[in-house]
Amino acid sequence: MNSEAKAIMDDGQTSAVDTAAHQQHVEVYPIEGMHCGACSSAVERALNSIDGVEAAVSLPAEAATVRFSEDAIAFEALERAVADAGFTLVAPRSMEDRAERERERLRRDEERVALARRRMIVAWALTVPIMVWMVPEMFFGTPWPSAAVFHVGLVVLALPVLLGPGHETMVSGFRALAHRRPNMDSLIALGAGAAVLTGISSLLHQFGVGPMIMNYAGVGAMIMAIHLTGRYVETRARGRTSAAIQKLLSLEARTARVLRDGEEVEVPIASVAVGDVMVVRPGEKIPTDGIVVSGRSAVDESLATGESMPVDKVEGDPVIGSTINRQGLLQVRATGIGENTFLASVVRMVEQAQGSKVPIQELADRITAVFVPVVLAIALGTLIGWLVLPDLFHSIVDRAATILPWVQPDLGPVSLALFAALAVLVIACPCALGLATPTALMVGTGLGAENGVLIRDGAAIQTLDGADVIVFDKTGTVTRGEPSVTEIVPAPGETEENVLRTAASLEHASEHPLGQAVTAEAKVRHLDLQPVSDFRSLTGLGVEGTVEGRAILVGSGRLMHEMSVDVSVLESSADELEARGRTAMFVASEGQPLGLVAVADRIKDDSRRAIQDLSRLGLRTIMLTGDNERTARAVADEVGIDEVKAGLLPDGKVEAIRKLQAAGLVTAMVGDGINDAPSLKQADVGIAIGTGTDIAIESADMTLVHGSLTSVVRAVLLSRATFRKIRQNLFWAYFYNTIAIPVAILGLLHPILAEAAMAMSSITVVTNANRLRGARLDLH
Repeated sequence: MNSEAKAIMDDGQTSAVDTAAHQQHVEVYPIEGMHCGACSSAVERALNSIDGVEAAVSLPAEAATVRFSEDAIAFEALERAVADAGFTLVAPRSMEDRAERERERLRRDEERVALARRRMIVAWALTVPIMVWMVPEMFFGTPWPSAAVFHVGLVVLALPVLLGPGHETMVSGFRALAHRRPNMDSLIALGAGAAVLTGISSLLHQFGVGPMIMNYAGVGAMIMAIHLTGRYVETRARGRTSAAIQKLLSLEARTARVLRDGEEVEVPIASVAVGDVMVVRPGEKIPTDGIVVSGRSAVDESLATGESMPVDKVEGDPVIGSTINRQGLLQVRATGIGENTFLASVVRMVEQAQGSKVPIQELADRITAVFVPVVLAIALGTLIGWLVLPDLFHSIVDRAATILPWVQPDLGPVSLALFAALAVLVIACPCALGLATPTALMVGTGLGAENGVLIRDGAAIQTLDGADVIVFDKTGTVTRGEPSVTEIVPAPGETEENVLRTAASLEHASEHPLGQAVTAEAKVRHLDLQPVSDFRSLTGLGVEGTVEGRAILVGSGRLMHEMSVDVSVLESSADELEARGRTAMFVASEGQPLGLVAVADRIKDDSRRAIQDLSRLGLRTIMLTGDNERTARAVADEVGIDEVKAGLLPDGKVEAIRKLQAAGLVTAMVGDGINDAPSLKQADVGIAIGTGTDIAIESADMTLVHGSLTSVVRAVLLSRATFRKIRQNLFWAYFYNTIAIPVAILGLLHPILAEAAMAMSSITVVTNANRLRGARLDLH
């Protein structure tokens, strides 16, 4: 595991990404048997009826995210509540079982698509003859070869469509009615069933029994065939929305090569134990999280960070399981296995995010919960209205018949009433409402995981989409969080190399972070350091010692003054460096100045570009830091941050965020340290940098696996793209139902066209969500 991911997976411990969630007792349970938004609403109501349980059910994820307020909630109690609603709750699995379950689910999805395709083909094979047979009556007004044969034939051909390929829909629909939780299938079953019953009624009329009613049996068959076609296309599209977790789990290594008694043994990944030393050759996956104990290589960590450049690894470096060893032979000691790995933590976070809800979904959920009963009431009201006020509705139909060829004003009042009621039943679409938000959320969270943006809660997507201000901590967020040499200024007649070699030879004996930064820079430049003697640290001033027989001083201007070293030739350079937030250290030899070494917490390479990108996105940027005003201002000016508040303790950062919120500004906070945890919680959206502490990550709504600030830009672009799809989907779902139902009530919509439009509404919503996969998460 690289430095960017180190806090996401501690050595041998459960990932910090999950810790907070486990403290809240969060579990994700697969649900079987759901078909539409009304189904997911029924499961959600059933689970939330249990004391101490808060559940959110996702239809496309086919899962329930359950939060417990108490420890002791038996799985059996949840299972029973879901079973009473007519569905099946599946027990959660371990990482190994989850991987197998996802593979099984993938196979099941493929089988489901194949089954839906077969049902569609059989339904149309039976329905097309009906359509051909109905042509003579439609164009010539006379059924062929006779009215009796025609009515018998339509019923005989239509019934197999409902009882064969449409059997599952009919059973599901009427079972849901029996449970008093009608769903989408209930509307189709009632609509198609009622249409076929008109055929039976028409047949009876031929024998002098009952009134004359238009035979809609063929329409019932077409309704079911079109419904099954829509179900097939939707099943295929929904399978793609759940691809993120399947893709993540497919990355997991199946086997590992471990050292046992000095011999390499290939074992299943489930047999690897913490402490085992794994041998990883070039081109192979690193089986599980660990620490490099031998070897040097470059590792492709793109699955974790979204960054394509391989990361160099040497002895002592952490590595992430399932990343790819690109070059050298590595020996890695396993530190995390099974559920305690980075990949497992990402899968859990994605599952929980996909099962969560965004605030805008609340209205859709409330509508979906009562949608089907309301539609049944509207259909019944339509039937009664047409029978009670036939003249009012007939006048509308008469005028519409001149422009709508399927409107037949010459039909009897009962036939016209049934025509309108059937259209209402099959046009209404709770599926579009139920799928609008969760499908986009599933694709968005999966896309985020693939690009190093881990989302804990779907609500954060909506909040970040509407953010006005991005607040940054300085150290470890905008900067690297560790001092490094930024400039070397030699005195006249000296060279940078000599100044750095002399300073580093002395500082090599120092434990001060600034001294270690000087030594590290010399090593990077491959300079040979000389031994030091008589080393002495002068607290608050610097260090002194002897190098190659020369008395060397490294420290502040005050130290030089006390040691009577004239550094006037360098003072203007020192002032300029310190004005830019650097710590300027003078270097002197035998009482003569050699030069300056400037040390600072170096700004991350991409910070300036990231801040510029955020400004282009219309976001105001503010930096809150405990550092002094001059250093903070220098850093802010260098990267282009709009405002700075320096010298703040943790409670001061929280108060600063509260003031922004009080001014009506939606605020996101980006931080990495323990002192950032309170402000991450206070902000409307907390974003933790993956290089930060566990506490910061636990406090955040989002975690950026990569330590660079371009990940913040990715998070903003991801949130905006995802929420844009959610808004589009909800608009079309509301617009469709708002327009379609009134038109159907007026008898202006043929039931066949109504069913085709209903199927297209769900397909459109799911397809639109899948288009999110092509979203650009970079402005360059």
